[in-house]
Amino acid sequence: MKRIKGFDQAKQVLDRKDPLKSLDIALEQQQVVANIIGKVRSKGDKALFRYAKELEDAQLDSLEVSQQEISAAYDAADKKLISALELAAERIREFHLACLPKTGVISIDPCLGRQVRPLNKVGIYIPGGTACYPSTVLMTAIPAKVAGVGQLIMASPPRPNGAIPVATLVAANIAQVDRIFKIGGAQAIAALAFGTESVPRVDKICGPGNIFVMLAKMVVYGEVGVDGLQGPSEIVIVADSTADASLCTAELLAQAEHDPLAKVFLITTFPELADKVDEEISLKLDKLKRSFIVAEVLDSGMIVLVDDIDQAVELVNLYAPEHLSLMVSDASSLIPRIYNAGSIFVGDNSSVVFGDYVAGPSHVLPTGGSARFSSPLGVEDFLKVTNIISLDDSTARELSQPAITIAEAEGFNAHAQAVSLRAKRSNLKK
Repeated sequence: MKRIKGFDQAKQVLDRKDPLKSLDIALEQQQVVANIIGKVRSKGDKALFRYAKELEDAQLDSLEVSQQEISAAYDAADKKLISALELAAERIREFHLACLPKTGVISIDPCLGRQVRPLNKVGIYIPGGTACYPSTVLMTAIPAKVAGVGQLIMASPPRPNGAIPVATLVAANIAQVDRIFKIGGAQAIAALAFGTESVPRVDKICGPGNIFVMLAKMVVYGEVGVDGLQGPSEIVIVADSTADASLCTAELLAQAEHDPLAKVFLITTFPELADKVDEEISLKLDKLKRSFIVAEVLDSGMIVLVDDIDQAVELVNLYAPEHLSLMVSDASSLIPRIYNAGSIFVGDNSSVVFGDYVAGPSHVLPTGGSARFSSPLGVEDFLKVTNIISLDDSTARELSQPAITIAEAEGFNAHAQAVSLRAKRSNLKK
């Protein structure tokens, strides 16, 4: 990992003036995504079957997963894995139930209120192909179900045998997903956004994916809602002289194995810790199954040496990481000073891996610096609000002249007349 010494140099490196810089290469692929979306809109299921063959090398008989396939997945799944997924699901459900705001009609005063209700149909995208992410199914689907979404539609790419991984199907069943489709990439986003003969059109699309999925979500936004543009995994560790080098190394390696584009940083006040972490990495790297990916990530990773924790906190808020691990003495005291982070992991026991799988909060988090203005996926993402205005005679009379004055100032004569008419009628009732 590269070494950066000094706050000013680190600030220049960590200041994400262009948080979407990682999309520069992908912009050349926008036309590909646009073509796929256009074909799905015009050809429907026919295009989906074609792309399954061309892009996933899967010859499908049906786009939708059957109940028999789900039952067979349970029979084939490791029972220990099923138990682990059920435990994770319970914790995720409990966390989001505790976060659920009041729904229904809420009165603010006798004349004003709001109606909070869940979305009707939501699509979730779960990455797949050569990988398998049952945890992402739970972390995306369960908050939607807790919020009360009417119908939850899942899309995930099939493998060449035409099947979605067993663990993914089991997780979807545990999370009570209503329908599952064997569709990947930009074509899945297009199908969920516009609908086909088989795939229902949804109100919002959530879940992470590759660059084609991200670009497709950008294109369909406005036609449907999207949760965000989740990019590669990120971790920033803040450590002082009390930190354990082995634990710091373990966290860096764990997040580095996600993806070649993952970002890993260690910010420390203790140069000796930096040396120990470098030594630990040298000892452990070659023993990892995904060492070739981890090595690539570490090559672009950085160890930043700062004078004090205040500088470390300022760099964290500047970078706005997806995951922030605080391995310092009295770590909880730093939390009020952290403005920009997706999730904060406090102390030695709180590995980011717990957050990835079983802690409870969703692991679908803002990346690329978007933690400056966005939040982790939660029940709020699956609710919408309608304002209610029901004025009585007294309030209408009180507000009429101010409304007329503002309308006339803006040049909207019909606005003023609409209020004036009501004011005259109200006065007649007095």
